[in-house]
Amino acid sequence: MAAGKSTAAVRRAWIVCEDEASQSLRPPRARTWGRIGRTPVVRVRGRGSGRVSMAGMVCFRPGDRSRLIYSFRVHRGRKGEPKGFTWQDYRDLIVRAHNQLKGPVVLVWDNLRTHLMPQMKEFIAANEGWLTVLHFPSYAPDLNPQEGIWSLVKRTIGNLAAANLDQLAAAVKRSLKKTQYRPDLIHGCLIGTGLTLTS
Repeated sequence: MAAGKSTAAVRRAWIVCEDEASQSLRPPRARTWGRIGRTPVVRVRGRGSGRVSMAGMVCFRPGDRSRLIYSFRVHRGRKGEPKGFTWQDYRDLIVRAHNQLKGPVVLVWDNLRTHLMPQMKEFIAANEGWLTVLHFPSYAPDLNPQEGIWSLVKRTIGNLAAANLDQLAAAVKRSLKKTQYRPDLIHGCLIGTGLTLTS
């Protein structure tokens, strides 16, 4: 990360941390209020396949408000449907981030197989004028502030017993959209990693 911060400082670039997550119809475990001795139980239908996949980028630059840029897709388990994001999806998300941020990007992400595909490497090389890519150390999710965003999202849908994928997708989108308008929350996810930004 130190290399990323120095590169970003020299180029006045945004530091962008990317990660992906998914959520099925089975709600995540969450805390809630309940009477002493009576554990609250949320009943779910337990039927239906598929999930909501999310890819998100938290964006930081000293002097600018912290940003969240995301993409999500509903997978219904149909034959021939992609089970996750493709390298083209990640490419399009990077391009969208560049267009919205209007500046150079230092992208930090993990070593997911899709991130390392030859086509993705070619895209990165072709755009080295504004894009620098670094990788998080293996097995270090605690260094990625985007993990904090997923924690916030799953906390808000923890007590939702969604009837179908469309209801789940709407709840996920609503949570991500609300977070976009809370730069303090986004910056708090950076602080939670123990990392800092310096001008």
